[in-house]
Amino acid sequence: MNAESDHSALRDVQLCPGEGEGPVLVCAEGLSFWGGVDPQTGQIIDVHHPDYGSNVAGKILLMPTSRGSCSGSGVLLQLSLNGLAPAALVFCEAEEVLTLGALVCGRLFDRPVPVLRLCTAHYQRLAREHTVQLRQHRLVAAGLQIDLHPAWQAELRLSERDQALLAGEMGPAAQVAMEVVCQMAAAYGVDALIDVTRGHIDGCILAHDANLIFAERMAGLGARVAIPTTINAISVDRENWRNQGVSPDFGGRASRLADAYVAMGARPTFSCAPYLLDDPPRSGECLGWSESNAVIYANSVLAARTPKHPDYLDLFIAITGRAPAAGVYQDAGRIARTVLAFELDGLQSDESLWPLVGWLAGKHSPDQIPLLIGLETLQPTPDDLKALCAAFGTTSGAPMLHIRGHTPEAGMVPAATAPSRRITRSELADAWRELNRGQTHIDLVAIGSPHVSLAEVRQIIALFAGRRCRPGTRMIVTIGRDVMRTVRSEGLLENLEGAGVQLVPDLCWCSIREPVFPPGTTGLMTNSGKYAHYAHGLSGVHARLGSLASCVEAAVGGRVPGGPPVWLVPGSPGPT
Repeated sequence: MNAESDHSALRDVQLCPGEGEGPVLVCAEGLSFWGGVDPQTGQIIDVHHPDYGSNVAGKILLMPTSRGSCSGSGVLLQLSLNGLAPAALVFCEAEEVLTLGALVCGRLFDRPVPVLRLCTAHYQRLAREHTVQLRQHRLVAAGLQIDLHPAWQAELRLSERDQALLAGEMGPAAQVAMEVVCQMAAAYGVDALIDVTRGHIDGCILAHDANLIFAERMAGLGARVAIPTTINAISVDRENWRNQGVSPDFGGRASRLADAYVAMGARPTFSCAPYLLDDPPRSGECLGWSESNAVIYANSVLAARTPKHPDYLDLFIAITGRAPAAGVYQDAGRIARTVLAFELDGLQSDESLWPLVGWLAGKHSPDQIPLLIGLETLQPTPDDLKALCAAFGTTSGAPMLHIRGHTPEAGMVPAATAPSRRITRSELADAWRELNRGQTHIDLVAIGSPHVSLAEVRQIIALFAGRRCRPGTRMIVTIGRDVMRTVRSEGLLENLEGAGVQLVPDLCWCSIREPVFPPGTTGLMTNSGKYAHYAHGLSGVHARLGSLASCVEAAVGGRVPGGPPVWLVPGSPGPT
């Protein structure tokens, strides 16, 4: 079944069981619950979202689809455990992250959150209502009644092993895992599962208690991964947090969360960039990965195959070795369904162009795979593509993109119905302003979202050229354990420490909290479009975005160097 039929075969369906009623809250665009909703209050905290400040608790929440981080499923679970979940979630397009979170709420914690997908006409009618009631697979509002088809009743073609897992013959954890995998297949509208060769776990950040509660619940049920599985960045420097001023309570719970996944058989890589490991995925390899930047990079740059699996589904897939045969696992699911034509007029930029391109591409393609054209004459490095993929994942729910001239499957012919949109240099300038809301005085430079590569470490050393961070301004670089070992073995750590740069393994900027995130920070600069987007929601501090060279200059001088990049100034081709 192709990607189009995956989500068009079922209309007006109830994807997750449950009943509820409440006032209607309509979000005109998708929302990432992770970094966008406060799990302790239900308030929308994404300052870039048009519904910033609204509250989702107890609402019949309508949005076309979700977007952004795979970790939104965990935020939904925490909202549910806190009694702050939406009364129901209603979509009109494909959605996976919150659907999975709702399934976990109901199956493991007996706190159901109904999830519905409606045809466009019914969705638009419902959006005009003030209060809605959901009872016995029927939506009722003033002058409106919609009957729903329960998606979990779909028939699946299962192997003997699948059936044994469902019957509990391999233990209760494997049974739960297979049940949810099958329910997600029904939600996708497919009737088959596919084998995957390796997994990557994302829900290991202690962003809230729900992640720990879930992991220890599964470990207590005897869960074990069945395929080689890596672990994302966690919330503490696993070996050094006691010396960093981290509270024993938080450090202990964060360590327990990491230990739970290691006990289930996952490899303690603790990196949000598993594609930087010595054995990156091969072209065509089917993975069971989570973490949005990792998924987008694996699909787009490496031509591996993995949907952007929500947190917790990544563990269920690793336990079973099976995933719904949907989306980008299939050839048809990898076709571009929109074309974004960048009109850059001979632009010769620095590397800060790439996160802007990714962020804008996601804004203009929030739920479809885009093909980016007009960038063919530029020469992005793997790190440039890493930055682009990460930024794209903050504004789009799509699991990949194509860049003509730069990514291996960009030669695929877009869908015949794919619309085309022009993106001008002025729109890049608008994006730059949106991601540069922070102060010009800088007391923290944040590098490593996603984790830095060895090439970026060497570039940082070269850019300092014997200089040091200004007193009162810190540069902190987050890094994976494997890259850190190479940095040590090559003697590069001494160069960085001599410049006043602090390397922190295991953490990434999406998981850092005080005191590792310096208390009292008011001026923040980063080279990451992903972190520039999420920084305020995570830390309360707006960011400035710039190239790695600009970040080093900010660390040395304590201020943002100059205004917008010269290549954004009208009439300038930018640096050569």
